[in-house]
Amino acid sequence: MNTITRDSLLTLEDYAKVRKQKRSEVMAHKKPRKIPLGDHVTLLFEDDVTIRYQIQEMLHIERIFQEDEITHELETYLPLVPDGTNWKATMMIEYPDPAERAAHLAEMVGIEDKVWVKIDNFPPVYAIADEDLERENTEKTSSVHFLRFELSRDMIRALRQHGNLSMGVNHPAYRMAIESIDDQSRVSLVNDLIDIQ
Repeated sequence: MNTITRDSLLTLEDYAKVRKQKRSEVMAHKKPRKIPLGDHVTLLFEDDVTIRYQIQEMLHIERIFQEDEITHELETYLPLVPDGTNWKATMMIEYPDPAERAAHLAEMVGIEDKVWVKIDNFPPVYAIADEDLERENTEKTSSVHFLRFELSRDMIRALRQHGNLSMGVNHPAYRMAIESIDDQSRVSLVNDLIDIQ
């Protein structure tokens, strides 16, 4: 759940002092939250730790210290923090060769709507994609998408009782499924959800 406020952000000077350490901590935190779906699609499940780091990095790199610009960064990134009944993920489509990437992105139009998560025997939950802006056209999709997976209270309860979590992509040009997410990743993602008794 979101703990990021204007007052909780470090100043540019204070962040510069701890930046190297923060990077190391966040990379370790991201590791179980980064789920590869095959060789070319990766989901990074965001939370307050990953988004706080992203905001601090933007402020640092762009040397942003004016209040209105800090507020703009917060307004841009806070919608990517899950709110307790959902997961939010950055989806990256990666092909090292630019020509190959362009060819595959042309085949993958609509892939962002075909990514799913599944808890136990509940129906799959398909992503709600790119609520911030349109990231594809009729000729190709973007290599980066922002996804939201809305979970029911029963699904959350099942996950908290150690129900199975699977996920995948069901697109004609790219199909991949993971039958069971590993325990470390599963625990990290369950921590994003509200506690339902």
